[in-house]
Amino acid sequence: MKYEVILIGGGPVGMMLAGELALAGVKVCIIERLKETTPYSRALTVHPRTLEILDMRGVKSKLIGKGRLLSGGHFAGLETPLDFSVLDSSSNYTLFLPQSETEKVLEEWALSLGAEVWREVEALSVHQDEGGVDVKIAGPNGETTLRSAYVVGTDGARSLVRKHANISFEGTDATFTAILGDAVLSDLAPMSVISRITEKGLVSIMPINDHMYRVLIIDMERHNISKDETVTFEEFRSSIIRTTGSDLGLNDVKWMSRFGNATRQAGRYRNGRLFLAGDSAHIHFPAGGQGMNVGLQEAMNLGWKLAGAIKGWAPDWLLDSYHTERFPWNTALLRNTEVQTLLLDVTPPITELRRMLANLIQIPEANYQIAAQVSAIDVHYAPDAEAPPHPLNGKRFKDLSLKLKDGQLINSYPFLHKGTFLLLHFHFNEQNSGQWETYSNLQVVHASLAEADADWNDVHTALIRPDGHIAWAISLSDPNPMQTINEGITRWCGNITD
Repeated sequence: MKYEVILIGGGPVGMMLAGELALAGVKVCIIERLKETTPYSRALTVHPRTLEILDMRGVKSKLIGKGRLLSGGHFAGLETPLDFSVLDSSSNYTLFLPQSETEKVLEEWALSLGAEVWREVEALSVHQDEGGVDVKIAGPNGETTLRSAYVVGTDGARSLVRKHANISFEGTDATFTAILGDAVLSDLAPMSVISRITEKGLVSIMPINDHMYRVLIIDMERHNISKDETVTFEEFRSSIIRTTGSDLGLNDVKWMSRFGNATRQAGRYRNGRLFLAGDSAHIHFPAGGQGMNVGLQEAMNLGWKLAGAIKGWAPDWLLDSYHTERFPWNTALLRNTEVQTLLLDVTPPITELRRMLANLIQIPEANYQIAAQVSAIDVHYAPDAEAPPHPLNGKRFKDLSLKLKDGQLINSYPFLHKGTFLLLHFHFNEQNSGQWETYSNLQVVHASLAEADADWNDVHTALIRPDGHIAWAISLSDPNPMQTINEGITRWCGNITD
């Protein structure tokens, strides 16, 4: 078996997952139809939680210089913006960056770790049996079949993997369509922003750079057109005029697309050796720029679990936890985008509702709650039922400032660059802690908090998962901390050691 995991689809989610697997020493390849990364980018937003997980892998710094940092976001284009600057995060901002650039950086990272990308190759069929998965492909050299232990469909809304896995795709069809495009608008001052809803429709214009703008339009005269009908330059121009009163100096369009508000989710994210991630698992109206971000977070959740199964240390329940953990949060995402879609209506009652909500989210607590949801900072998983209760169990791991035994000050995220578990042990004088160092998938850090943190004041030791969530934390009052730690490590990290 040349590959242990085959990924069908080489967009950002596929590249992220390939990097995660390669980081863990898994033999992985991506099957991708396109010859090179498409320059046409629907996604422009990298949200705070995504920036955190990229920071955990040392990739964030490679992206920051390519885009523009923004202090907030929006919910349904309401006049009151969401304030990300108040989030309890080292990435309390959004990175405005074309998806194509994000994808290129992730591909470079995955390739540097040993992942392979087969371009101009199309997957024709996927068939699993008890021992593995056969993937029939066609490319420049004809047809052949590859075999692997697992296959993941990162192949979008029309997923071949989902179809061959016999997984349902439940939800609703589109009730309207919108137009998206990147265009030069010479009548606008550089870096202008337009967000407007009238009886004519909705228009949102955001600067990509000094001369190119991302334009999104819901034109009430054209919103019933099928998403499969090609957008013409004249239609694009006419819709801009209807929604803004001018063509804004439109003289060049880099690309145009039409999309709808169909909302669907796979009934399950796993069938045996076949998995789904990204748009193959769920589709929705791109409200709030959440779609790509959620897909990257799924890749982070799945990668280490698949690697653990392949390397032999993962407990039986770990692979199933991918669906258990991600499905409810993605269901919440679909409801969130459906609410935003309802708020795009131009009828007088909805217009008044928009004014009311815009006023309400001026209240800091309300703004924070919605900002945490859109940015995915609020994502947490169910506490491990086998671990002693602690408020941090299952929560997202934020970047802590640590003081090491030698007095060195360091942030915690760099310890996650290798993609292993991280054991934060805040008591240096206990015996028998040396045995933890023998685990190949565990990095042990003896440290104290460099800065007081109310959430962590009662932590004796914590195990951080490779995806940046807290597997468990134990209290200072634990009557037998060493036993609790040893049992917790064995449960999550297995019995395999170097």
